[in-house]
Amino acid sequence: MPGGQVRWEQGRYQPMPSLPRQQQWRPVPARTPWWQREGVISRVLAVAGVAVTLIGVVMLLVLAAQAGFFGPVPRVVAGAVFSAALVGAGLRVHGKAGGQVGAVALAATGIAGGYLDVVAVSGFYHWLPAVAGYVVALGIAAGGVWLAVRWGSQTLAVLVVAGAAVLAPALSTDIALIGFLIVLQIAALPVHLVRDWPVLHVVRTLPAVLATFAVAALTTVGRQFDSSGDGPWVRVLLAAIVIAAVGLVGALLATRRRSGDVTASLTFAAATLPLLVAPGMFDRRGAVVVAGSFAAVLLAVAAVALIPKLAERVRIPGHLTVVSAVAGAFALLEACLGVTRVQTLPIALLLVALGFLAVGGQLRSRLAAVIGVAYGGLGMLVYLVRVHPTVLAEQSEAEARLGISTALGAVAVLAAVAVGLWCARRLGMMAREHDATTLAVAGGIAALYAVTALSVSLGVATGSKDGFLAGHGIATVVWMVAATAGMLYGLRNLARTPQRAKAALGVGLPLTAAALAKLFLFDLATLDGLVRAGAFLVVGVLLLLVGTRYARAFAEAADRGAPTT
Repeated sequence: MPGGQVRWEQGRYQPMPSLPRQQQWRPVPARTPWWQREGVISRVLAVAGVAVTLIGVVMLLVLAAQAGFFGPVPRVVAGAVFSAALVGAGLRVHGKAGGQVGAVALAATGIAGGYLDVVAVSGFYHWLPAVAGYVVALGIAAGGVWLAVRWGSQTLAVLVVAGAAVLAPALSTDIALIGFLIVLQIAALPVHLVRDWPVLHVVRTLPAVLATFAVAALTTVGRQFDSSGDGPWVRVLLAAIVIAAVGLVGALLATRRRSGDVTASLTFAAATLPLLVAPGMFDRRGAVVVAGSFAAVLLAVAAVALIPKLAERVRIPGHLTVVSAVAGAFALLEACLGVTRVQTLPIALLLVALGFLAVGGQLRSRLAAVIGVAYGGLGMLVYLVRVHPTVLAEQSEAEARLGISTALGAVAVLAAVAVGLWCARRLGMMAREHDATTLAVAGGIAALYAVTALSVSLGVATGSKDGFLAGHGIATVVWMVAATAGMLYGLRNLARTPQRAKAALGVGLPLTAAALAKLFLFDLATLDGLVRAGAFLVVGVLLLLVGTRYARAFAEAADRGAPTT
């Protein structure tokens, strides 16, 4: 028996459990500093060598010309021969033991140097037309990427693309530069079909995005338009379209293979930025066409996920759907800003909000609902800036600023509130009593303000000198009617659906207090004559009605022994 220990149980000996063995203490090995780890120094030196050598190639192609050394042809030929020699050396070293790092560095330097040589021939010396230069550059970049895939080295692909992209501006600074950066973006695109290289996603996309974004932004600030329609902004727009299209194709290809590739979606988001800035380069009509077309494409991509049959075939992951929907919403906002004036902007924003909220409620899409809430909040904010409380309180301000457009805006606010509450109920956001009451109160406040703006706007729009006063009197009555309807609904359904009934009562009672406060604090001092008397009479009768019904509901609940509120 272990340890000679036994115990007596039911007339027989049984062994006692052994004591746990104590583990021997072992010292924790010290962590090796990062610069002493295997291969780190060699990689750092290799990357530094790539950078320095490529800078030397650029100096050979450009700075030597400025200093008067050699002729253009010898410089270009020397750059091409030197680049080819580096690639050959890399191929030779790769097959030897321990030659992986050196081979990658040599090959990356040679391929990027050859690419820069083509940029110099086409963009600096202009010996080749731009299209021919793009074709040759695409072949060189594609060859480098193919070699990286064959060697299984993301580092090689990244060094080729990054080295060529960073130093290309030294050889070309006009629109042709954007073309060469787009060529790099396209050349590395097929890699994502066979390799999961997230760093390459970023490196191949950002240079073209940043360059095009900067040119588009500068053109927007300058706003120098050519009536002939043939100017640099057209080429910048085409470049932005190509960048966004390549970004979308790359994201679709990558996410179909790897649905969790969030980097692909984020790089697509970056690729949309130049096209979101591009509408600013054009006049109002052109900006609306560009922004509207872009919004239609992006929202169509996002809508694929909402159609079951298409979603099964295309298999767009959720993160790519979110990126497409958000970018499309921004483009649609640009279109709304371009197609409307100050008076109609809130109406346009609220109509868009209605569409998104309706889709969100019908299809139970939280993404569409969130975009709808964002548009609705922005539309209400713009409407509030135009129809602020001072405009509603002072007759002179109201007569100067209110009219049919503000009345239509108020109707749009009411519709957005109603559809928003319906959408929230469809999404299950009103399942709990507290949440339902909070949303109902928030919607009620917005609806009250919209009703007041609607009645005062219609009163002012009549052109009558008493229209402002009549509008406020009607607004008070409508407040009280809404409060009465809410409380009657709650009292009638207190036994059947207590949760909804309590929410209705929770909205109706504060609304009654608000109507009374407006009646005594504003209407009594502002209104006069028949309008004031009518408001007091109607509010009083409604108070009597709801008070009587409230007392009867409590009596009926007491008879049934049901809980009361």
